[in-house]
Amino acid sequence: MADLPESTVLAADYFQSYSVVGLLAVIGVLFVAVAFGAGRLLRPVVPTPEKLLTYECGVDPVGEGWAHTQVRYYVYAFLYVIFAVDSIFLFPWATVFAAPGYGATTLVEMFIFLGFLAVGLLYAWKKGVLEWT
Repeated sequence: MADLPESTVLAADYFQSYSVVGLLAVIGVLFVAVAFGAGRLLRPVVPTPEKLLTYECGVDPVGEGWAHTQVRYYVYAFLYVIFAVDSIFLFPWATVFAAPGYGATTLVEMFIFLGFLAVGLLYAWKKGVLEWT
């Protein structure tokens, strides 16, 4: 490689590091394929009418397949996601807040962010969404 131009050497190093990533990806895919193949070959296959029925949480599949789900479950899930995202934003803020020179700015920004969340929670509470009746 002594007589090759520097750009060719850099490109070879660049693609060599990606070849390692590609090799690891291929090994990972092969590992999963071998595991699934071994499971398919080793498992017992004895189909019975009971095993071919649809199973849903231990409840026998009788009646219609359509069931009404109340909207409040989605609202609770949405509120959980909002506060999970809030906690994701609070952790980096806590680390930056300790750094010199960022205290007042990050404190104001975080109170604005928490204010938006508080307004949303107050709105949900006023609408009666948080009542479980």
